Amino acid sequence: MFEKVLIANRGEIACRVIRACHVLGLQTVAVYSKADRESRHVSMADEAICIGEGPNMDSYLNLPNVLMAIEISGAQAVHPGFGYFSENARFAEEVALMGVKFIGPPVGAIRGMGDKDKAKRSAIEAGCPVVPGSEGAVSGEAEAAKVASEIGYPVLLKAVAGGGGRGIRRVNSEAEIAQVFKTAQQEAAASFGNDDMLVEKFVIEPRHVEMQLLGDEHGTMLYLGERECSVQNLRHQKIVEEAPCASLTPEARKDMGEAAVRVARSVGYTNAGTVEFLLDRDGKFYFLEMNTRIQVEHPVTELVTGLDIVAWQIRIAAGERLPIGQEEIACRGHAIEARITAQDPDRDFAPSAGKVTVWNPPGFANVRLDTHVTTGFTVAPFYDPMIAKLIVWGENREAAVRLLQVALREFEVEGIQTNIPFLIRLTAHPDYVRGDVSTAFVPNFLSESPVVA
Repeated sequence: MFEKVLIANRGEIACRVIRACHVLGLQTVAVYSKADRESRHVSMADEAICIGEGPNMDSYLNLPNVLMAIEISGAQAVHPGFGYFSENARFAEEVALMGVKFIGPPVGAIRGMGDKDKAKRSAIEAGCPVVPGSEGAVSGEAEAAKVASEIGYPVLLKAVAGGGGRGIRRVNSEAEIAQVFKTAQQEAAASFGNDDMLVEKFVIEPRHVEMQLLGDEHGTMLYLGERECSVQNLRHQKIVEEAPCASLTPEARKDMGEAAVRVARSVGYTNAGTVEFLLDRDGKFYFLEMNTRIQVEHPVTELVTGLDIVAWQIRIAAGERLPIGQEEIACRGHAIEARITAQDPDRDFAPSAGKVTVWNPPGFANVRLDTHVTTGFTVAPFYDPMIAKLIVWGENREAAVRLLQVALREFEVEGIQTNIPFLIRLTAHPDYVRGDVSTAFVPNFLSESPVVA
């Protein structure tokens, strides 16, 4: 086992990894921007190194500065969290060249699944169902229109190097495709430095279901059950996630889990990754993508399985074997996570920066809060607006939904605007309470109860 781990991230995920390291008896090193000097992850770590000014490109995405911090710290391993360098093959390579362990998958798996074109081909070769569409990146707008006419509208234009809901656009008709293709390409180039696009059939109102995997370096690969991630904003970014999926049958769960394992094995994957699927109205599932990093929503799987996924990431990277088999994975009860963001729902979810003057989260049985925020914390304008994850567990879904609503109503925050009032309304909607959701749920909800732009 390592003695010292550097966490190349910030916010709640940095706090989460630091806590897992401390439970394992490991020393931790935080990195921070000048804007984050007083952040919780800095005070929680055993050491902390400043890596630049507030903006991401000057600090958390400044590769030379992060690598220098690793060198200075003497850490034997680096945990990248999610976002930032977590799926950056060059970063993983540079870390390895320093003789430091990257707590994540092999570089080949990052590359193989980071390119949606290659990922789709791997899924096909692994015998996993895929959404009909282009065989690879299209050469341009004309080929995109040709593929779209063959598979039928509506279609999705998707950035090959995409992630986080960026570089994805729906096209409803041939008349729209030229302009939408240009817009999607521009966003892809700005976000990922790659404007290659895929064309796929748009599955009407599917559920977004993902399968959590855990694989060691000795050949064991387990699926830990699925998460329902259909409650997404207009940019395909998740808002509320839960485990298990209310509509998935045991047979479909087994088929999906085994398909996910095959896809991961096809690229030599190890560590904690997630294979994502679309589930249509008929119960058929289609490969969407694989995230090779830890996911924001991993806590709901932890609550229903009793496994510490982050701790196992570290233990797997240290060469340990998973001590259990697939037949020993059992899920109990139901867990739901709501992402708390510093955004103003009444101003089209505009970011809300400033000092938190009151931070009084709920604290009672079966409620977990992953956060880096306390009273007096200043939310800087440079970073992702997520400031906490509120996670609840109940004996069944009905109990978990009720507990989530109680916890949200008791959550007091002042000094900044948050999405908590929006989440209260959203999770009280009859369709959500019944579990009758799809990726169209939030757009439909907003059309019924529009926020003020």
